[in-house]
Amino acid sequence: MTISDQELEILAHSLGDALLNSGARVTCAESCTGGWVSKVLTDVPGSSAWFGWGFVTYSNAAKQGVLNLSEDILSKHGAVSESAVVSMAKKALDKAGAEFSVAVSGVAGPDGGTEDKPVGTVWFAWIGPQTIRAECCHFDGNRESVRRKSVARALEGLLVILEQDA
Repeated sequence: MTISDQELEILAHSLGDALLNSGARVTCAESCTGGWVSKVLTDVPGSSAWFGWGFVTYSNAAKQGVLNLSEDILSKHGAVSESAVVSMAKKALDKAGAEFSVAVSGVAGPDGGTEDKPVGTVWFAWIGPQTIRAECCHFDGNRESVRRKSVARALEGLLVILEQDA
């Protein structure tokens, strides 16, 4: 099953309404989604009231250069890891001055997977004022499907964190 544009739009509007009602802002640090989370968020009219910064850090060099992700994390754990996404989410939060953040890094395919991190492996981290949460998902399907599911999961996780920290 794939996620439709309409489903992503509904999630983004729900998140935007919740952020607007709470007076909070969100930022994101994306790798395998390539800016798709930011795109879906900015498709919502008025999103500038609650979204100001998004970081697309597809390569390790970008993760280090833009987010100052440590070489130690990347060499010990890899870009597709809990350590990497938690650090990415923290760095994005600090740079953007937002209250909430999400980070996504994974292997969308069709190649690039390993035995330990097969295609479809995606790590997420969500940070709110009181909560840090990370999760690894294993999505099936082609590159498009893995990326769509990743965007949806990123938004769903933000809604959960926002509700917890409200």
